[in-house]
Amino acid sequence: MNRTLVIRAGAAAAMLAGFWFAYTQKAYTQNNGKQPPALKLNTVKPDLYEIEGDGGNVAVYVTGEGVIMVDDKYEQDYDEINRLVKSVTNQPIKYILSTHHHADHSGGNTKFASTVEIISTVNAHNNIVEKKQSNAPDDMVAAQVTFTQEEDIFLGGKQVRAIYEGRGHTNGDAVIYFPALRILHTGDLMAGATPLIDYPGGGSLAQWPATLDAAMKLDFDTVIPGHGAVTDKAGLKTYRDNIAKEITRVRGLIRSGKTQDEVAKVMTAEYNWAPNSLNMQWSLPGMMKELK
Repeated sequence: MNRTLVIRAGAAAAMLAGFWFAYTQKAYTQNNGKQPPALKLNTVKPDLYEIEGDGGNVAVYVTGEGVIMVDDKYEQDYDEINRLVKSVTNQPIKYILSTHHHADHSGGNTKFASTVEIISTVNAHNNIVEKKQSNAPDDMVAAQVTFTQEEDIFLGGKQVRAIYEGRGHTNGDAVIYFPALRILHTGDLMAGATPLIDYPGGGSLAQWPATLDAAMKLDFDTVIPGHGAVTDKAGLKTYRDNIAKEITRVRGLIRSGKTQDEVAKVMTAEYNWAPNSLNMQWSLPGMMKELK
């Protein structure tokens, strides 16, 4: 088998839609022995599939020498993900590219790590090791291979690029680019109607638009968001512009002297942030400091 793992200059190797809204309303909990929620496999383009439901959207890229996957949802989804992959190919899963450290995207690492090479940014790796997600399970497993700027995989004559463009949802978000298919998986740099900024995990609302601007320089027409329906480049541009408008709105409130409680009321009224949501816990205090 020909396998080439290319690390670009600057990289270092080291050993919501409804789903999104639900994720922001409650902490991660184990499934208490119940049957995990059903997942759905969608065809995006030939040899590229998306698995949706119960956590972040997973991409499945089938090659003649194995499968490259993007994210792996929660640990409880391991069996169903494997079943769905086997429904379209007999090839084994060789690589998992993690978009970021949150348990709804990387929780499956716990079971996949023994047989699959998992790759993430250095910051995403460190955020798992340092337990930066307050509501994550205790047994999270970090990637075995890390990079700082970009890492490319060539498998079965196909290329996938994992690229770090800057801070946004966290300080370790990678976008995953499929050049031949002109597809971009954004992770939670695009998710739901309004962004969740994980300031404890190094996120930044102020830097988010520039991060998406860099990603949009890539040549793609189809977008798989971290949560929600598959969309296109125009949809991602609209999402980016809405973030910029949110920055202007919140910065104006803060600089006019509004208190955190007053800003919270605006976020509830205009952005549908629930009082006890992760937006209020993680995003609001950080915005008050970053946008002052």
